[in-house]
Amino acid sequence: MEPTDSVVTCAVNIEWQTATGTTGRKLTYKIATLRLIRNDVREMYVEVSPDKAKPTKLKLKDVTVHKKFMTEGKASIKFNADRCILFLSNAPPGPLVAFLRTLVIKLGGHAGESEAQVQKNLRAHLLSGKPTTFEDVSPVTTAEMIMARKAAGLVKKATMTTPSPPHAKKRKFEELKSDGKLPLPKKLYTPSPLIEEDIKLNGEQNEVLQACLSGKNIFFTGSAGTGKSLLLKKIISTLPPDGTVATASTGVAACLIGGTTLHNFAGIGGGDASLARCIELASRSSSAQIWRKCKRLIIDEISMIDSKFFDKIEAVARNIRRNDKPFGGIQLILCGDFFQLPPVIKREDFGPNGTPPEKRFCFQAEAWEKCIQMVYELKQVHRQTDAQFVKILNHIRIGHITDEIVDRLLATSRQKIEANGILATQLCSHTNDANAINESKLENLSGEKFVFKAEDSDPTMTKQLNNQLQVPGELVLKIGAQVMLLRNINVSAGLVNGARGIVSKFKDGVPIVKFKNNHEYFCKHEKFMVRTAAGALVVRKQIPLKLAWAFSIHKSQGLTLDCVEMSLSKVFEAGQAYVALSRAKSLDSIRVLDFDKKQVWANAEVLRFYKLFRRRIHDMTMIPLGEKNGRGNGKSGTSRDGKLAKLKKSLMEKPLVTIC
Repeated sequence: MEPTDSVVTCAVNIEWQTATGTTGRKLTYKIATLRLIRNDVREMYVEVSPDKAKPTKLKLKDVTVHKKFMTEGKASIKFNADRCILFLSNAPPGPLVAFLRTLVIKLGGHAGESEAQVQKNLRAHLLSGKPTTFEDVSPVTTAEMIMARKAAGLVKKATMTTPSPPHAKKRKFEELKSDGKLPLPKKLYTPSPLIEEDIKLNGEQNEVLQACLSGKNIFFTGSAGTGKSLLLKKIISTLPPDGTVATASTGVAACLIGGTTLHNFAGIGGGDASLARCIELASRSSSAQIWRKCKRLIIDEISMIDSKFFDKIEAVARNIRRNDKPFGGIQLILCGDFFQLPPVIKREDFGPNGTPPEKRFCFQAEAWEKCIQMVYELKQVHRQTDAQFVKILNHIRIGHITDEIVDRLLATSRQKIEANGILATQLCSHTNDANAINESKLENLSGEKFVFKAEDSDPTMTKQLNNQLQVPGELVLKIGAQVMLLRNINVSAGLVNGARGIVSKFKDGVPIVKFKNNHEYFCKHEKFMVRTAAGALVVRKQIPLKLAWAFSIHKSQGLTLDCVEMSLSKVFEAGQAYVALSRAKSLDSIRVLDFDKKQVWANAEVLRFYKLFRRRIHDMTMIPLGEKNGRGNGKSGTSRDGKLAKLKKSLMEKPLVTIC
């Protein structure tokens, strides 16, 4: 059954209190379904239906909703007149928010009816002699959503007062500015989930979500900008919090989905030790408890996990959980694009003459075929709307470069993409190069330094926070510093994660930043959170900015940049050039220097994997991965270059990304 906004399934406690405030009666259900229903006279109820007990109906009148922890799957509804409290826990956060949103908006609309009208409806129903019937509450309409926003003061109401002439407002503003008394920019509104519409998934994204909810082990992929991270956040919010562990191969990716790194979760360090030693490390009480509690393991940026580590954690899971099923019976949800950044090769893994290991990627692990039951590919690109740029990125993704692509990218080197004093961010292949550029540029600025030190809720976690968060532990700024916003503040105003700006002044010791689109923002401290392997939240409070004269390609994953310059001459990995180019929104916002098509290539093993992957996707919509049938194994052909050319040609005939 398709989920609706008026239904949620979770753990439920119902307590009725006596007149003295003590608990008189109590019902506890490990799992129950809550439905919003309405009777013949339009009175609303919550119906609580456990598996093996009679449903309980609670009338929604004079209620108080406590929603502070609803994004963690917890909430309560207090029925004041009945001295009853309904406690909800372990609810999927997304459905819980939708359920409470429907409750609040529907009650708000019903409040407009007078008590006399309600009594009239009730009297007419009683006189009719018909039995009382109940039906599900109808979905929230657009009109009801607008009314809820008006009630919350988010929609400006028209007034009959005569407005001040525009020139008078401008003159007052100029006077304040000349006196140095410019008012601080208003705090931009942070929407409440209860009165904002939910993010809607498209058809292909919803298909992946339904497969996750069915309990299958899945891997889904897609090119840069197809909404993989957005879908992953939706999946996480739709699953029960207890037993769901969100991880990623890197700290930055883990922070974007509100999770932890896979290495922190696994409890075996870097996985360099022998399997026996890894099992010993994971058997420690704290790590073992985390493994045993886990029911669903989500791994983002799976392309950066190597085959050896994947095989080791799979064996650890079976051993610690004492379960011979793949991954000890844990449901796997894997996401990533193997055409992007590959696993880092450790020095000891290189063979003679510096040759890389034969089995580098996790799809080459022995456990991969046993674990993954369904595979999907997202095709609709959301980040870029320029069809020509999308086509270029599709070619570069598989290492297929034509003279036309070379000419078009070289033409960007003459583009002027700077505006309003904002310089283009240089994307560097090495992190040290980016850090050196930022430090040098900051030192060359005259003026006073302003140092902003982060406040961490757990000082012992500072090192881990520095590794996982984009926002620095210590931020040094001056007037004129080129910066990047690290938080979505106001999407409609363009103040989003990755937006470029320049520090124009400091007011009360806090920076005011002017962005490329001319918007100014008073940068107050924001909270950034990461989750430990045990599920605890660690919070860092810091100005949401980072120096942005330069950025490393690795650190740019997940960002959308609106003013970026890159030199690809130092690219040293397959996929690096593609990741760098795909950060840009359009060809008009990018400047590529010294482009050489030799710096763009795709790994041969990845090409083979995707050729087989595409064939399986083509054969059926949802398929279990079985043993390789030998097709596309690269045994035909006479040379390595010939094989790669055939692979690229076959992939271009059935492009990996469909322009919609």
